[in-house]
Amino acid sequence: MNLRELYQKAFETGIAHDPRGRDAVQKELRRVEKGYQELKKDEQDLFDTESLQNPYSDSRILHGNGDEEVQRALVGIDIESAEILLADRLRERGEKIDLVIAHHPEGMAFANLPAVMYMQSDILSRFGVPINIAEDLMEGRAKEIERRLMPLNHTRAVDAARLLNVPFLCLHTPADNMVVTFLQKMFDEHAPYALSDVVDLLNTVPEYREAQRTGSGPRILQGSKTRRAGRIFVDMTGGTEGSKDIFKSLSTSGVNTIVGMHISEEHRKEAEKNHLNVVIAGHISSDNLGMNLLLDEVIRGTGIQLLACSGFSRTSRLQ
Repeated sequence: MNLRELYQKAFETGIAHDPRGRDAVQKELRRVEKGYQELKKDEQDLFDTESLQNPYSDSRILHGNGDEEVQRALVGIDIESAEILLADRLRERGEKIDLVIAHHPEGMAFANLPAVMYMQSDILSRFGVPINIAEDLMEGRAKEIERRLMPLNHTRAVDAARLLNVPFLCLHTPADNMVVTFLQKMFDEHAPYALSDVVDLLNTVPEYREAQRTGSGPRILQGSKTRRAGRIFVDMTGGTEGSKDIFKSLSTSGVNTIVGMHISEEHRKEAEKNHLNVVIAGHISSDNLGMNLLLDEVIRGTGIQLLACSGFSRTSRLQ
């Protein structure tokens, strides 16, 4: 499998597990195509044409032409210049490293992170939040994140990969889609009664069980062990945290418990104000689960070997 094939299979797998549903994703791709066709020639030259087939702007080939054959990849949750140097050092020692894969975005994928946040509106709509409210609040939040990212130096790790000629790929939302779909299905099927049951169910998943052993496992952040879980909303995809003002609409729509990767104190206070229970599954452990589920699908039948680093721990479910 070459790099382009691996990348394409990854975002196609992300589409297949997108909590919005495939139809919603295809409608969005058609909207992007229509917008591209309406651009002037000089505007088209600056357009990210990858977005015509890949709906996740935070997941891209960051360095490489796509033809590179991949037999062994170094995989990490965060890949920055240090990890690119690590890959090069491992190659100097005789280790075969054809590709470095990050979960969190770098380069243009990091700069374009806000664009993927708008998918949260459709997800919220599926949980009963009126689409006009979801879109209005998400627009303001996405612009806020865009302003925060504008002054940052996005290209450091990508520059290191270019100078050392290390093929570099990041897979963010496709992996986050995997963990959301996996956990939402698990909660819907098992219908945990109390918040303690939510945590117990999470602890049956190897990635969370390991995190529990190292002190970073699932926690009840808002509510108590005996509180009833009710309707559970798994909130773990769409770039980063949405608007804190959405909690009122979620509560009104019948959501009782939010299960997330992480939550800011500002967002937690809004959840408390609106009587929502909050269970934090864990950030890096959730990223591990999403990446493991995604990579299982991507490398199935290929023989590609994975070497873990930077917070990633390989737990394969391949049969």
